[in-house]
Amino acid sequence: MKFMKLGSNPDTFQGDGNEVSIVASELVSDITVRIGTTKFYLHKFPLLSKCARFQNLIPTTGDENIDIHIHDIPGGAKAFEICAKFCYGMIVTLNAYNVIAARCAAEYLEMNETVDKGNLIYKIDVFLSSSIFRSWKDSIIVLGTTKAHLPWAEDLKLVSHCIDSVASKASIDVSKVEWSYTYNRKKLPTENGNDSPWNGVKQQQLVPKDWWIEDLTDLDIDAYKQVITAIKAKGMVAKDVIGEAIKAYTYKKLPSLSKVSMIHGDAKVRAMLVTITCLLPSEKGSVSCSFLLKLLKATNLLKCGEMCRKELMKRIARQLEEASVSDLLIPTVDGDTTVYDIDLILSIVEEFVRQDCKNAQKHNGGEVNDHVSAPSASMITVAKIVDGYLAEVAKDPNIPVYKFFSLAETVSGNSRPVHDGLYRAIDMYLKEHPGLGKSDKKRLCALMDCKKLSPDACAHAVQNERLPLRIVVQVLYHEQTRASAAATIRADSIGIGSYESSRSGATTNTEDEWDGVMAVEDLSLSKTTKLDKCDTAGTDTEKNHGGNKAANGRVKGGVTPKKALGKMMSSKGQAGERSSSDSSDSAILPSQEHPKRTPARSTTKSAAA
Repeated sequence: MKFMKLGSNPDTFQGDGNEVSIVASELVSDITVRIGTTKFYLHKFPLLSKCARFQNLIPTTGDENIDIHIHDIPGGAKAFEICAKFCYGMIVTLNAYNVIAARCAAEYLEMNETVDKGNLIYKIDVFLSSSIFRSWKDSIIVLGTTKAHLPWAEDLKLVSHCIDSVASKASIDVSKVEWSYTYNRKKLPTENGNDSPWNGVKQQQLVPKDWWIEDLTDLDIDAYKQVITAIKAKGMVAKDVIGEAIKAYTYKKLPSLSKVSMIHGDAKVRAMLVTITCLLPSEKGSVSCSFLLKLLKATNLLKCGEMCRKELMKRIARQLEEASVSDLLIPTVDGDTTVYDIDLILSIVEEFVRQDCKNAQKHNGGEVNDHVSAPSASMITVAKIVDGYLAEVAKDPNIPVYKFFSLAETVSGNSRPVHDGLYRAIDMYLKEHPGLGKSDKKRLCALMDCKKLSPDACAHAVQNERLPLRIVVQVLYHEQTRASAAATIRADSIGIGSYESSRSGATTNTEDEWDGVMAVEDLSLSKTTKLDKCDTAGTDTEKNHGGNKAANGRVKGGVTPKKALGKMMSSKGQAGERSSSDSSDSAILPSQEHPKRTPARSTTKSAAA
């Protein structure tokens, strides 16, 4: 830390422990200066020789002791003591912690060059410009002390000088950084490996781009806002570095923001969150989506205002594909019966869809095509995130079906190449809401495209007692269609003869279980059954009628749709799980979906009979 000593006379100020300071001298004190509750017993001549204000306060005639009250001097008694010692020529030490107070007090006492050459104001200004403002850490310390001396520090442009000093140093090329700084952070991802050894010799340690971030976290929010604004205005620092700086500052001042527990605070915390939101760089990716969601969670809980909330939601929507499901689980505010604020997430997803559509129109030259265009990679990713979020909030028994449905349909089915995630979310909702009406069940399940379910999901769905019967039948039909298509392709590629030979050698089936990438709680699969003798006989008969169609009557696991449906209907009838009206309503496939009869299928039927 830089410092400056003024004066040469020994310090003879003495205190009696009762906020009284007396100058030890042979001369009797002839002036008493009261600063708040502190009394200074001084002499007129030293004060009059340096301070124009005392020249106006002290009468030129009369030898009586004068008592002067000063209530508004910046820096208070300590700052006045520095000025008084300078008047006596005593040794005074100035440093980054007291120089602003001394400068403001000297201005108040009018200790300028018109009174005496080389006065205190001049000496302090030289010290600031030649020493303090050239030091990185001293500039930050001085800036932190200016708040206690407003508006004097601002009127004297001390604040602006401090801000410019700090911002200029933060914006300088890292190769020119020669001063010490605090750095206990991990380097930015783009800088990893910069200091790796080369030819067995370790290169000189490079200064990281974000070297200045930690030292600024000691500033209060007002000073920090001014510094970041100045750094932005200079335009020399990358936006992601500025974003990282704001993130580090936020976690330093609000450590509970990074924890799972709810953040608490008062009006001061709310004002800080609003300021931080306004400081965020506008460029996409300058801060992580996870950090933005944490800010949104805090502003939502503390009710920081609709404008701040909407700004964060807009920023989050621009990079929603980076979010995780856990970050989206934002608790509701007081008065709501649901655990998580699904309306908030719905608004964010809707904003994302709007922005994605605009980007697609720009990519197509502003034209809107009539046909359904392929979804963007971001849209596909967001669809997966939304399905994962739905699976989590579905566990809340108080989530109404219309909210669940609205969020699920916000992302189009075209954006889901595979509907396993959506199936898992719907199944979880049906599990946690057993009293859901038949019409609501059908409406929810209509969101799924059975043709986009994976084989594992299909195997689970056909045994899922919670699904409407119509959906189960559709899954069976599409699984049969998929198996038939696969068999036809194999027959065409390897020839009918070799296909019949391979079919005759098949004696067992594999076991399939619905676990998938996204495991469903309490969902288990029974192992698939082996082909019974009826199937074997049917296979032999099918060989005589053309082996290329032998697989048409089978679904994954070797069970035909009719058999699976018969077993399912039988078990459901015995358990009484479905009403007769539901079964008769939903067990019928649309006429256009009935598979064509084939010789193999009719032969199998006769053999089974």
